Amino acid sequence: MSAPGRTSSTFTRLLRHGFTDPSAAERLLGAPELAAVRGDPVLLDALGATADPDLALLGLVRLAEAQDDAGRRVLLDTLVTAKPLRDRLLGVLGASEALGDHLARHPRDWHALVTYEAADLHPGVAEFEQCLAGAADPVSLRIAYRRCLLSIAARDVCGTTDVAQTAAELADLATATLRAALAVAREAAPEDAAACRLAVIAMGKCGGHELNYVSDVDVIFVAEAPEGARGADEEEAIRAATRLASHLMRICSETNTEGTIWPVDANLRPEGRNGPLVRTLSSHLAYYQRWAKTWEFQALLKARPVAGDLALGREYVEAVSPLVWQAAERENFVPDVQKMRRRVVDNIPAAQVDRELKLGPGGLRDVEFAVQLLQLVHGRSDATLHHGSTLGALKALAAGGYVGRADAAQLDEAYRFLRAMEHRIQLYRLRRTHLVPQDEAGLRRLGRSLGLRTEPVAELNRAWRRHAAVVRRLHEKIFYRPLLDAVAQLAPGEIRLSPKAAGQRLEALGYADPAAALRHLEALASGVTRKAAIQRTLLPVLLGWFADSADPDAGLLGFRKVSDALGKTPWYLRLLRDEGAAAENLARVLSAGRLAPDLLLRAPEAVALLGDPQGLKARDRAPLEQEVLAAVGRADGAAAAVAAARGVRRRELFRTAAGDIIGSYGTEESPAERDPGALVDRVGNALTDLNAATLAGALRAAVRERWGDTLPTRFAVIGMGRFGGHELSYGSDADVLFVHEPREGADEQEAARAANTVVAEMRRLLQLPTSDPPLLIDADLRPEGKSGPMVRTLASYAAYYRRWSLAWESQALLRAEPVAGDADLGRRFVELVDPLRYPRAGLGEEAVREIRRLKARMESERMPRGADPTLHAKLGRGGLSDVEWTVQLLQMRHGAAEPALRTTRTREALAAARAADLIAADDAAVLDEAWVLATRVRNAVMLVRGRAGDTFPSDARELGAVARYLGYEAGHMGDMLDDYRRTTRRARAVVEELFYGG
Repeated sequence: MSAPGRTSSTFTRLLRHGFTDPSAAERLLGAPELAAVRGDPVLLDALGATADPDLALLGLVRLAEAQDDAGRRVLLDTLVTAKPLRDRLLGVLGASEALGDHLARHPRDWHALVTYEAADLHPGVAEFEQCLAGAADPVSLRIAYRRCLLSIAARDVCGTTDVAQTAAELADLATATLRAALAVAREAAPEDAAACRLAVIAMGKCGGHELNYVSDVDVIFVAEAPEGARGADEEEAIRAATRLASHLMRICSETNTEGTIWPVDANLRPEGRNGPLVRTLSSHLAYYQRWAKTWEFQALLKARPVAGDLALGREYVEAVSPLVWQAAERENFVPDVQKMRRRVVDNIPAAQVDRELKLGPGGLRDVEFAVQLLQLVHGRSDATLHHGSTLGALKALAAGGYVGRADAAQLDEAYRFLRAMEHRIQLYRLRRTHLVPQDEAGLRRLGRSLGLRTEPVAELNRAWRRHAAVVRRLHEKIFYRPLLDAVAQLAPGEIRLSPKAAGQRLEALGYADPAAALRHLEALASGVTRKAAIQRTLLPVLLGWFADSADPDAGLLGFRKVSDALGKTPWYLRLLRDEGAAAENLARVLSAGRLAPDLLLRAPEAVALLGDPQGLKARDRAPLEQEVLAAVGRADGAAAAVAAARGVRRRELFRTAAGDIIGSYGTEESPAERDPGALVDRVGNALTDLNAATLAGALRAAVRERWGDTLPTRFAVIGMGRFGGHELSYGSDADVLFVHEPREGADEQEAARAANTVVAEMRRLLQLPTSDPPLLIDADLRPEGKSGPMVRTLASYAAYYRRWSLAWESQALLRAEPVAGDADLGRRFVELVDPLRYPRAGLGEEAVREIRRLKARMESERMPRGADPTLHAKLGRGGLSDVEWTVQLLQMRHGAAEPALRTTRTREALAAARAADLIAADDAAVLDEAWVLATRVRNAVMLVRGRAGDTFPSDARELGAVARYLGYEAGHMGDMLDDYRRTTRRARAVVEELFYGG
C-alpha cells in the first residue's frame, strides 16, 4: 500500500485525469498485468483522454489478463510506443463496454487496431468482404463482424472518420455481412442457389449508406428463375429463394454464444409481414402500381442492391424508381406524409418523449422526414435530388435552391451532432436504443465522448437542446411549408416547361397574353444563378395562383416588377420559398387589382409583411402615431416630415389592403376573420387609425416649422363623416372640423392667426405632389360650410350651434370624434355637441320632415347622370346613404334615452337600436347586410382600379376582379350583380318604412 501522502497525490492525479472512482483505478493500476507500464505517465494521459477513463482502465486490465505472457508483452510494448494504437485501443475501451467484452473473449483481436495506413482509414465493401472471407458459419461470422466493428469504432472515437463516414462504413460492413451470410446459406443449400436468381435490396439507413452501430437492417428480396429456365420453374425459383432468404435472416438475426449481429427486417416488403417474403420483379411492380401506400414510396427512396444477383437488384431499382418520383402526384400526398410524422410522435410513450433522440420532436426523424418530403416533391423534375443519404440529399436541396443555405447548414450541423450522440449511446453496450441516458455517469461518458470535457453533463444538455430546437424550428418551417403541397399538386410537365409547353399552359390557365407572360417567365427564371433556380421552383405554383384571379397577366407582371425591385435583396426569394404562406399571399395581392401592387412597388420591402403571421394585422393607433411623430421629429423641414409620415402611411395602407384581399380570398385561418362584416370593420378601423396618425404627423410638422414645440393656442382636429365613424374606405376623404382655444394669457388674435396658419400649412403639406394615394382634408361640414372660417374657437362653435345650428348639422355631428391634436380640447368639443346630436326631447316632427326632405333632395340632385340607381353603392337604392340616414334618425330620436346609441359607428348604432327594440331583428339584419355589401363594393373598386368609385366597373376584367374579391367564382359576375340588387332592394323596403314612415 502506498504512503498516505502518495495516495492523496495519486487520488488527486486520478481525479484530474477524469477518473470518478480513484480507489478502484488505483487498485487496477496496481494489477500485476500492468506492471510493465504502471509508472508510465503517457498511459495515464491516454486513459484520461477517453470518454470513460474508469471503463477504459478496466477493459485494458481484462484484455491484458486474457493474454498469454508473450502476447501481454507485445500488447504493452506496442501500447507504450505506438500512439495511434494507444489512442485507438483505449478510445474504444473507454467508449464501449461491449467491445471491451469482445476483446476479453477474443484477446488477439486487438491486432486489428495496429495498422494505421492510409488505406486503412476508409475501407469499403471489398475490404470488409476480405475481413469476413474466412467466416464459414454463423459463430465465426459474428466474431469477424465484431472485429470489423472494432476498427470502425476506433476510427470513430479517435476522430479519424466523421459521423457520416462512420455511418457509411457501417453500411458497407452490413453489405459485406449480408453477402457473407448469403454465401453461407448458398453453401448449405447449393440446389436452392442453382434454382433461382436472388437479389437483396437494402432499405432504410443501410440503403441510404447511413447505418447506426446497432440497427435493424431493412431489406427487400426479389427473385427470378435462372436465365433460360422454363416458365413453370418460376414457382420453384420463388420457393428456393425464400429458403435462402430465410436462412440469411437467421444467420444474421439469431443469437448464439457470440450474441447477434443485427436483426434483418423484411417488413418493408409489399404487404409487410403478411406478404410473401420473396416476390418476382413483376409481382413487386404490380403491387406498387396498384396497392402501395405513400409511406412505401418514401421508404423506396433509399433502395439499393447490396447482395446476391446485383444485376437483378439494379433492374428492381430502375423499375421502381419512376414510381418513387411519381408518388408526390398522389392525392393528399403532402398531408399524408405530414400525418405520418405526427403519428410517429404521438406513439412515443410520454415518459420517453423528452429523451427520444430519434423519433421525438427535434429528433433525427424530423430532419429525415423534411428532407425526404422535399426530395419527393421536387425530385420529379430535378434528378440531382435523387440521393439515398440524408446529408447528401440536404446538400443537393441547398444547391438547387429548395432550402436556404443557412437553414441547410444548421440542419446539417444539428443532424451530425444528433447522429453522433446516437452512435455513442449505442456503442456503449451495442444495444439498439435511441434514448438519451438519465444517469449522471451515462451522461458524463456521452458528453466526454463528444469532446465536451469541462462540464460534460451541462455542456451536453445545452448542446443537445440547442440542436433539437434548431431541428424542430426548421422542420416546422420546411416540412409544413405551404408551397410544398402546391408544387406536389402540379403535373410533372408543369414543373419544368419547354417554351412551347409553357405557352400552351399559360393560355389554358387564362392568361390573355401568353407571349408576354412567357417573356416574364424567361426573364425571371433563365440562367444558372441561385435566384433563377429558386424562381423555377416558385413560378409553376405562382402561375396557378395568379390564374385563380380575374387578371393573371397583371399578377405575373406585378411579380416580375417586385422581383426586379428586390432582385439583389437576399431575403426576398427565401421568404417566398420558406416562410408560411408568403408566396400565396403575394400572388393574391398582386393579381387582385392595382392599388396594392402600386403601393408595394413604391415600398417593395413591405413584401416581408406577407410572411409574418402577424404581419397583416392592423397596428393600433397609439404605436402608429408614435412611429409617425418620431419620423416627423427626425426629418429636416416640414415637407420632408410629411414625406416621412406618408412613407409610414404607404406601408400601413399596403398592410391593410393586403390583409383585406387575403381575408376576402378566404385564406384566413379564422372563420370569424372571413366574415364580411368583420373585414369591413377591420379595414375601416385600420384606415381611420392610419389617417389619424398621418394628420397628427402633419400637424406636428406644421407647428414645428414655425413655433417649435408649443403653439400659442390649443388645437384639435375633429373627425367627421366616415372618418369620425371609423368607416373609411380606401378612397375616402378625411372629413374634419378644426377647433382651437387660446392658451391662458395668449393674445386671441395672435392665437386665431396661428390656428389658421396651421390649418393652411397642414392642407398645403398634405397636397404636395406625390404618387401615393392622396389624403384630402375636407372641412365642408364646418359651420356655414364653405363660406365659414376654417377654424373656430370652442366658444365660437358653442355660440354658433346655440343660435344657428340646422338639423343637418346636428345630424353631421353624430359622427364627430377627436382624431388629432389636443385630447382635452377634443373631449370638450364632444361634450359641447352631445346635446345637439342627442337632443333630450328627441326630434320634433318638423325636424324629422326636414331631414326627410334633405334626403329626398340629395337622392334626386346628387346621383350622377346616367348612373344605375340600383347599383350605386353610396346614393343608390338601399345603399350606404339609405342605411346611414335611417340609423342616424333613430340615434337623434332616441340617443338621449338609450346610451348605447351614442356611437359614431353605423353598425354599432344599428345593433344598439335592435337591442333596444327600436328596430326588428330581421330589419336590422337586412340593413346591416346591405351596408356591409355596399362598403365592400366601394373598397373593391378602389383596390381593383386604383381610384375611388361608387359603381361597379364596366370593364369585364375589373368587374371580374370585384366579383372575386366579393367571393364569387370566375364567370359569376351576373350572379354578383343580381345578389347586390336583391340585397339592396330588401334594404330599401326597410328604409321606406322606418325612415319615410311607410
